[in-house]
Amino acid sequence: MKKTLDCFPDGTPMSDWFSDKRTPDITDLGRQYYITDAGAVCDGTPQTDIIQGLIDRAAGEGGGVIVVPSGTFVTGALFFRPGVDLYIEEGGCLMGSDDISDYPPMKTRIEGETCAYFPALINADRCDGFTACGKGTIDGNGLRSWKAFWLRRKWNPSCTNKDEQRARLIYISESENVTVSGLRLQNSQFWTCHFYRCRFVRVTGCSIFSPFEPVKAPSTDAIDLDVCSDVVIRDCDMHVNDDAVALKGGKGLNADLLPENGPNERILVEDCRYGFCHGCLTLGSEAVGVRNVILRRIRVDSGYHMLWLKMRPDTPQKYEYILCEDISGRVENAFCLLPWTQFCDLRGGKPAMSYASHIRVQRCRLECGTCYETRRSDGEYRLEDIFFDESFISAGQRGEPFWEDSM
Repeated sequence: MKKTLDCFPDGTPMSDWFSDKRTPDITDLGRQYYITDAGAVCDGTPQTDIIQGLIDRAAGEGGGVIVVPSGTFVTGALFFRPGVDLYIEEGGCLMGSDDISDYPPMKTRIEGETCAYFPALINADRCDGFTACGKGTIDGNGLRSWKAFWLRRKWNPSCTNKDEQRARLIYISESENVTVSGLRLQNSQFWTCHFYRCRFVRVTGCSIFSPFEPVKAPSTDAIDLDVCSDVVIRDCDMHVNDDAVALKGGKGLNADLLPENGPNERILVEDCRYGFCHGCLTLGSEAVGVRNVILRRIRVDSGYHMLWLKMRPDTPQKYEYILCEDISGRVENAFCLLPWTQFCDLRGGKPAMSYASHIRVQRCRLECGTCYETRRSDGEYRLEDIFFDESFISAGQRGEPFWEDSM
């Protein structure tokens, strides 16, 4: 295997931060606050007030770490404060309530816009240095909401993802130096991990799961990066009924002009293992800019797309300097680039022009149904400098790329 240079696809050197593989330890997180000492019990009823009260107390006393011991503790939405972290011991579980009234609506960020919606189970806003770690579990308890979603979709096939009221598992916003490590994150009602306007984020050694059978868990992306920069996702297992890693950042004809939107930059995903997923790396469907992304040393057992570019007609997009290398396994499509029209709204305007360029797929060994799942759309997007190098792709169909490549 060729040595991978420590630089991003446009030649920007990686800082030493990207190669730091240290994992957090509870002894690094300050004073320990056990939720059981505050009165939390495992009786199946929400312990939200007790746990939130402990978070607030820890913040008032100078910070520390909230510790979840062995046992399953049910809770609604929790809001962490600056200086307060979360540690879940082996055998410990924070179980989300499946009653949406335990997640009071508030202003939040979801699907490329800031609006009133439901918070996540774990929320941390403007919490620089926030850490959530341990060998325990955060379980979204999503079965009830999944069934309700599909029932609603049967009744109204055009219902949106937000029409069924449900909570994300983790939402971290406006924060720097964030770490999520070692945890089992499972059964989210909606997106599993959502980071918005965060810098220097590490997600390492996590197992992220949602089922695609017998009941599909809709829109349960493993990791959504939304206007984020300097991110490492390393040594994670991801098996979800939607995208594994999705890059987002805003939607709409003027999305690139709004201050709450922006690009995702300098993203490294490496040494991960994928079970089933819709996209190993997905750009969109709400994204205005993506630059300098590396997906490397990945094993995927079953998925729809290895690299998926969702080209949304109602949003100007610029995807550039994307590298996928040393990826092996089985997917339906190695490379997918199609117009994304689900919930698209041109509001009477013309489609926005989007661009994708400087994309490399190299040293990959994949079995798939189709190598290229693409469609030309000169009035909506333009592509250039897309190459497959040194890759062996066994496919029933080659597909029809509309650019020159070196495969």
